[in-house]
Amino acid sequence: MASHSPHPKPKQRSLAGTTARTAALLALTGAASATLLGGTGYAENRPTPAQVKAKVDRYQREAEEATEKYNGAKTTADKAREAYDDLRDEAARRTARLNAARNALGAFATAQYRSGTVAPTLQLALSSSPDQYLRRASLADRAGDRQAATIASIGRQKGKLRTLRGEAADRLHQMRASQAAAARHKKAIQKKLAAADRLLDRLTREQRQRLEARETRPERPAARTTTHHPAPATTRAARAVSFAYTALGKPYVWGATGPHGYDCSGLTQAAWRAAGVSLPRTTYTQINAGHRISRAELAPGDLVFFYSGISHVGLYIGNGRMIHAPHPGAPVRMASITDMPFAGAARPA
Repeated sequence: MASHSPHPKPKQRSLAGTTARTAALLALTGAASATLLGGTGYAENRPTPAQVKAKVDRYQREAEEATEKYNGAKTTADKAREAYDDLRDEAARRTARLNAARNALGAFATAQYRSGTVAPTLQLALSSSPDQYLRRASLADRAGDRQAATIASIGRQKGKLRTLRGEAADRLHQMRASQAAAARHKKAIQKKLAAADRLLDRLTREQRQRLEARETRPERPAARTTTHHPAPATTRAARAVSFAYTALGKPYVWGATGPHGYDCSGLTQAAWRAAGVSLPRTTYTQINAGHRISRAELAPGDLVFFYSGISHVGLYIGNGRMIHAPHPGAPVRMASITDMPFAGAARPA
């Protein structure tokens, strides 16, 4: 039995050695996989710059859709806040008038109580001058009529005050709901832009620099001086176009209406505001400003809209081109109106 006892030990050493070699092989394989697929690698699965750009464009378009919804919700919240403040101020003024009327009525009631212990007939009997009594009685009757009118006025004021407070409560509810919607859209914007940044981070430094160079390179406005440039439809349209040219190169800032940055509808709103025309805040409301026109009728100053959701707008400058605020990371610049799916056009004035 003793002669057989050493055999298990070599077998155990052999198993341990195999396990160690297997572990080492797995470690080497894992390291190689990490080099190829992880960290800064993704050698086999790294997306091409074209694939990244396509996905980034989609995320930025979705972010712009959320931006327009944010703009709409914020505008609604701001208007509701203004209306709520006006209603609250009017309610405060009416409350003060109501309290003054109540105080006046209370003072009269107190005086009546103090003098009402003597019956009118006895007052006449005790009066040294019947004529003086009759004059006082007439004044008392007129005072009573005034107090009756005051009582009726108090009732009307109370009813109006209840209505005002109800309207103020409705506006407050609308404001809070719009603020909550704006917060949701803001979160969606940030989420989409963060996703775009993560995709860009998967490019090499050189690839990203080339892509960003194309995005941030503003076009020069030399085409403005060409003899083929069509005339704006109106003098106001000409002023709007002139403003848009001065905005070239300024950054895209979502939710911004200038002067240091713009989103797409913020730029068109600012351009037409410089021309003395007030446009609504969002793309899907600006398309209904003025009157709709066909693509064949376009003239400088017209608003041109893109995508099925009317999520982007630019200012037409002629020759099939526009000035617009494209998306985060790209400045205000000129572009062809064929770069995006055309959705419609409007002429504000």
